[in-house]
Amino acid sequence: MPLMFHFSLPFKDNVLIFSLVLFIILLAPMLLKKLRAPGIIGLILAGIAIGPNGFNLLLKNASIELFGTVGLLYIMFLAGLDIDLYDYKKNKNKSIVFGLLTFTIPFSVGIVVSYYFLHYAILPSVLLASMFSTQTLVAYPIVSKLGLNKSDTVTIAIGGTIITDTLVMLVLAIVENLAGKEIDNWFLFKLIGSLLIFGIVVLWLVPLISRWVFKTIAGDGGTQYIFVLAMVFASAFMAKLAGFEPIIGAFLAGLALNRLIPQSPALLNRIHFVGNSIFIPFFLINVGMVVDLKVFFKGYEALLVSGTIVVVALITKWLAAFATQKIYKLSRTEGNLLFGLSTAHAAAILAVALVGFNLGLLNENVLNGTIVLILISCLISSFVTEYAARKLTITENERNITSNYFIDRILIPVSNPANIEPLVEFVVNIKDALATEPVYPLTVVKDDNEANEIVNKNSKLLESAFNHISAGEIKVQMVTRIDLNIASGISRAIKEKMITTVVMGAPGKSSTANKFFGSVLDNLLLYTEQTIWVCHFQTSIDAFKKILVFVPENAHLEKGFDRWIKTILTLTKQKRIKLEFHSSALTLKEIEKAFKFSRIIFPATYHVFENWETLYAITQHENGNSLFIIINARQGSVSYNGKTNDISQKLMKNEDEAKNFIVVYPEQNITPLLDDTDYQLSGIHTSPIQENLERFSVMGKSISKTFRKKEE
Repeated sequence: MPLMFHFSLPFKDNVLIFSLVLFIILLAPMLLKKLRAPGIIGLILAGIAIGPNGFNLLLKNASIELFGTVGLLYIMFLAGLDIDLYDYKKNKNKSIVFGLLTFTIPFSVGIVVSYYFLHYAILPSVLLASMFSTQTLVAYPIVSKLGLNKSDTVTIAIGGTIITDTLVMLVLAIVENLAGKEIDNWFLFKLIGSLLIFGIVVLWLVPLISRWVFKTIAGDGGTQYIFVLAMVFASAFMAKLAGFEPIIGAFLAGLALNRLIPQSPALLNRIHFVGNSIFIPFFLINVGMVVDLKVFFKGYEALLVSGTIVVVALITKWLAAFATQKIYKLSRTEGNLLFGLSTAHAAAILAVALVGFNLGLLNENVLNGTIVLILISCLISSFVTEYAARKLTITENERNITSNYFIDRILIPVSNPANIEPLVEFVVNIKDALATEPVYPLTVVKDDNEANEIVNKNSKLLESAFNHISAGEIKVQMVTRIDLNIASGISRAIKEKMITTVVMGAPGKSSTANKFFGSVLDNLLLYTEQTIWVCHFQTSIDAFKKILVFVPENAHLEKGFDRWIKTILTLTKQKRIKLEFHSSALTLKEIEKAFKFSRIIFPATYHVFENWETLYAITQHENGNSLFIIINARQGSVSYNGKTNDISQKLMKNEDEAKNFIVVYPEQNITPLLDDTDYQLSGIHTSPIQENLERFSVMGKSISKTFRKKEE
C-alpha cells in the first residue's frame, strides 16, 4: 500500500524539515557570497523568510530551539577554545577595560534615555539599559574563517563579551529578585559566591577529568568528541544552576579545555567542522525566525521605542569600541573590528527581554524593539566585521611579507616505519596553518624485487599517519625515488620539488660504510643548502612542557636564521610550550629582535650560554618532558662550532637514550666544486683536498658576509 504524504504549512514532517534546513545552510551563504555579503546574513534572512513571521514554512518548535541553543553554546565554546591564553594574559587588562566600557556606556546612557525619554519607571529602565549592554559573538565565524581568531583585537573582544554579559546577568538576577520581593542582605553575597564556586568547578575539575579521559581513550577521536560536547553542556547547565546564563558556562568550558585539546589534530578539526557546518548555522536560522518585520506597522509608539532601542544600542557600542581604540592606540581597522564583534545582540538580549516581559516590567513594544535590534545589529555586525577583518588580514599579510616570511615546502624522507608518526606529528605542528603548499613524504628504495612492496607499505603508513594526526586538513603529495643511493634520491627530490625544509629521523650509530663514505646526513649537508631538521622523539609532542634552544654564536648572520626562528615560533605557538633560548649575549639580542619583528609573538626567556662543554650534561639532567633543539651549522660557516657539532653527533649516535632532541642545520649557500651533477649526488665524498678547497671557499664567503653585516 503506497504511503500518502499530506502537504500543509507549516511543515510537520521531520525529514522534510531537516532537509529544508540543510539546503538553506548549503545555499544561503553561496547566494550571499555572490552578492558580496557575509554568508551568516543569508542564514538570518533565510530564518526570517521560513519562520512563523515569514512564509510560515517552519514552526519555532522544540527541535529548532534545541539546535539553536546548541549553536549558541557552540559559538561561546569555540571562542573559549580558540582564544590564545598567552595573548589573553597579555591583553587581559585591555579586555577588562573594554568589557567595562562596553557595559557601562550603554548601561548609563540606557538608563537616562529609558527614564527621561521613554518615561519608564526606574526598575524597567535599569532592565532595558542592561539589554543595550549585551552582546553576542554572532560574527565570530567570520574572523575564525579568516584566521584572525587568535589576533589581539579578537582576544580583547572575546574577553570583553564575557565581562559585559556576566555583568548583565548580575543586573538581571538583581532586578528579577527585586521584582519578586525576594532579595535580602545576603543575596549579592550568595550570587557572587555561587559564581566563584561554579568557576572553580569548571576551570579545575573539568580539566582534571578531561586529562584522564584523553589519556584513557587516546586515539578514539569520536569518543573524545562526544566527551567534549558532554563537558560543554554540563558546564552550561552548571552555570544555569549558579544563576547565570549557560553561555558563560560554555565559554569557561572552552577555556578549561584550551590547553588539553591539541591545536592541529583530528579532534579539533571535528569540533570546528561539526560546529561550523551544522550547529552554528542552526542558531543563526533560529535568530532569524524570532524576527517579526510586522512590528514596523504597529503604530507610532512601537516605531519610537524600536528606533530608540536600535539607535542607542548601536551608538553606545560604537562609543565603547572607539574609546578602547583611543585608550590603547589601536588602528582604525582594529577599532572597527571591535565594534563589529561587540555590536550584535542576539541570545542574551532576548533572554533579558523575555524575563522582563514575563515579570510585567517590559511591554510588547520593548519586545518588538528587541527583535528589530537583533535583526539590524546582526546585519551591521556581520558587514562591519567582514570589512574590518578582511582589511586587517591584508594588512597583516603585507606586514608578513615585509618581515622575511617564507613559504615552506617540506620533505620527509622516511626509511624507518617506526619514525613515521612522530615525524608527521612534528611536521603538522610546524606547518603554517594558512599555507597551501603540500607536504612531500619521500620513500627512496633500491631497484629490486621488493621495491613495489616497500613503496606501497610506506605510502599506506604515511597516509594513515597524516589522516590520523591532521584529519586530512594538510595536503600530502607522495614522492617515490628508486635509486641505488639514498642521499642521491633525496637530493634529486629536493631539486625537483623545490624543497626548502627537510625533516628526517636521527641517523643513529654509524656503520663501517658510513665512516668511510659518509652517512646520508653527511652527504645531504655537503651537497644541499636547504634547512635540515634531524629529529629524535621518545614521547609525543603533546607531552613537552619546555623547549630549550641552544644557539651557537653568530647564528644570526647565517642565511637560514629567519626560517628556523619562524619554525620554532610556530611550534611553540601551536603547542603552548615554554621556550628558552641559550646563546651568547649578542646572538640572544638578535633573536629577541627577530621575535619582535616576527608576525608571531610568543613569550620566551633568554639565557647567556657560552660553555658548550656542559651541554651534554644539561641534556642528561632534564626530564623526558623537555625538548632540546640544538642549532648546528655546516662546517666552514660563520656560526660553525666544533663543540656544538660534537655534542650533536653524540646525541644522534646515542639515540637510544630517553631524550627528545632536534638538531637543526640552517639553510646555507654551498659552493660545489664539480660540474658533474651525477657525481655530486652519488653519495660519495670528494677527495680530502677537494673537500677542503670547497670548505675554504664557503668559509671565505661566510667571513665576507660577516664583515659586510658589521659594516652595515
